[in-house]
Amino acid sequence: MSLIELSNINKSYPLGDSELPILKNISLKIEQGEFVAIMGPSGSGKSTLMNILGCLDKPSSGHYKLAGQAVEHLSSDELAQIRNQKIGFVFQGFNLLSRTSALENVELPMVYANIHPNIRHQKAKLALNKVGLAERMHHQPNQLSGGQQQRVAIARAIVNEAPIIFADEPTGNLDTKMSQEIMELFTQLNQELKRTIILVTHEEDIARYANRIIKIVDGEIHSDESIRK
Repeated sequence: MSLIELSNINKSYPLGDSELPILKNISLKIEQGEFVAIMGPSGSGKSTLMNILGCLDKPSSGHYKLAGQAVEHLSSDELAQIRNQKIGFVFQGFNLLSRTSALENVELPMVYANIHPNIRHQKAKLALNKVGLAERMHHQPNQLSGGQQQRVAIARAIVNEAPIIFADEPTGNLDTKMSQEIMELFTQLNQELKRTIILVTHEEDIARYANRIIKIVDGEIHSDESIRK
């Protein structure tokens, strides 16, 4: 059984009296432990695909199974529960709460999961240590560099031990050196912690950190390439 299985996924949005197709008959499988990059030009549908994979949006038609569970018809509350238990997100803009410490930002998913404060505190410290920020845990986002803020976001994504991490242009706001460090961290999480990483990027050099590159053009899969390393 594949971790992720999409069958004939379509997504369209209303446009006046008609509909604008974004994704067209997408079918793919992703196995546990893969590091997959989804590439495509602006407007290709790659972010829409990630939103569906990450249970942030629903397809217009087609079938989506996550860890064997059909999710396309689940309620918003049921999708939220899946996101909290099985998925971690990392975004280009970091999405950290200002005037809130790194430690408190990492604790947020556990607050929503009603985990005891003492356990939250301990697990958040461990997650920050894994991303090399143990000494910055009490700093607020405006006291951290862009690369450090993204490390906080990654710690937040892994703190609930979710098996899948979705990263949407995670290096888009970073310089070359910081981008390299963040991608090496994703590689480490994939290899050492066996996390499944699904990365959305338009940069070829960033995509090459993955073991598989899926290219989306005009809402369709244009190519699906395994990378030998």
